[in-house]
Amino acid sequence: MALKSKHQVEPMFSMSSMTDIIFLLLIFFMLTSSFITPSGLPVNLPSSKAANVEMQKVSITITKDLDYFVNDKKVSQSMVEVELKRQLVGNEGVVVLHIDETVPTKNLVEVAGIATALKAKVSIATRPN
Repeated sequence: MALKSKHQVEPMFSMSSMTDIIFLLLIFFMLTSSFITPSGLPVNLPSSKAANVEMQKVSITITKDLDYFVNDKKVSQSMVEVELKRQLVGNEGVVVLHIDETVPTKNLVEVAGIATALKAKVSIATRPN
């Protein structure tokens, strides 16, 4: 004598609730993530009392050994202008300078002058006091 259940369980699984959860998590992480792209290069930034947050489009880094980097790509001092022109095509003209505090001011002014000549807005990255 075989006993059969009147209630059959359907073997189908609905993925709609799982996709809703994934999309909610994706939106949460997108909204809570930082909008600043940190520079991965070892630079000891100078400190300041007021630090404004800028959306970084192009980053120029000068290390204490006077190595130049445009968006983490090492370039020679003479090639900074050429690489900066290439990076600014199609982007907003915002250049963030990550300059080590031991770098002479002459190098900072030279790079800022190049960016200004290319009609870019220049911002100097600092660490808060």
